[in-house]
Amino acid sequence: MNLRRHRKAVFIGVGTMAVATAAVLNVGFIVANWRTGLQLVLGIILFAAVITGVALNTIFLVREVRRNEQHNNFINAVTHELKTPIASMRLYLETLQSRPVEESKRKQFYSAMIEDTDRLMHTIEQVLVAGQAGSGRKIELVHVSLSETIEQCLSLARTRHRLADGELSFVKSLPSGTSDVVLGDPADLRTAVLNLLDNAVKYSGSKIRVRVELDIDEKNRLLIRVKDEGIGIPNDELKRVFGRFHRIQNATTAKIKGTGLGLFIVHSIARRHKGRVQALSEGTGLGSTFILQLPPAPKEA
Repeated sequence: MNLRRHRKAVFIGVGTMAVATAAVLNVGFIVANWRTGLQLVLGIILFAAVITGVALNTIFLVREVRRNEQHNNFINAVTHELKTPIASMRLYLETLQSRPVEESKRKQFYSAMIEDTDRLMHTIEQVLVAGQAGSGRKIELVHVSLSETIEQCLSLARTRHRLADGELSFVKSLPSGTSDVVLGDPADLRTAVLNLLDNAVKYSGSKIRVRVELDIDEKNRLLIRVKDEGIGIPNDELKRVFGRFHRIQNATTAKIKGTGLGLFIVHSIARRHKGRVQALSEGTGLGSTFILQLPPAPKEA
């Protein structure tokens, strides 16, 4: 990490020195030739061109360094998410192979290996879905009930994270007679809601209180709000959290495992369904709210 910061500092320092040098040379040129109008104009144009070129080059280099950091972090995260369940399953299998194991213990081993397999499959699915996000693939739109989708995802999240019923709650606040049906891909919508739930649980800390609300706004768009009371999001990160591979870097989040793809996938799915997703937070330690907005299915004639 120190080496990467040093590289950024080098690029910024070189760019700043180049800009300063260009400024001094061009100002000197202009002062020395102030009587010649043509030379003055050419000097100003050359000065602007050099400054613009150096500034753009510096910005490009810094962005490339940041992108390489994100790619490296992603590779490290995925490697960990793949190796950990595989190593765990191998240990259980070696134990079963090396010596007799009581039936009760054997069942525990089998349950643990199934959980490791689910974790492995989840990581692989995240990578595959993220790869498809930019491919522009067409989706088959069918009528999907958001209430049913949320209930399915809540059940999966409780099982995956071993949560009690009180730690995840669902409130449907739609006015009487309002439909909760949208036109969409059922698998995509389940993925989006489940990723929001996983994100809320992971960043809740030791006290998990996640609330899901289904509502409608003044423009008749259906809203899925996922609220947590966790570590929150700094204000300058609210828009960046949906970037591919992006993860908030601080002492707290460093302990939380992930690939940096979950919210990027949610954003991609929302766009494919002509909706949007946004993040809200009062700041660090004050929890966060993610709102998935989707247009309702047209009423049948």
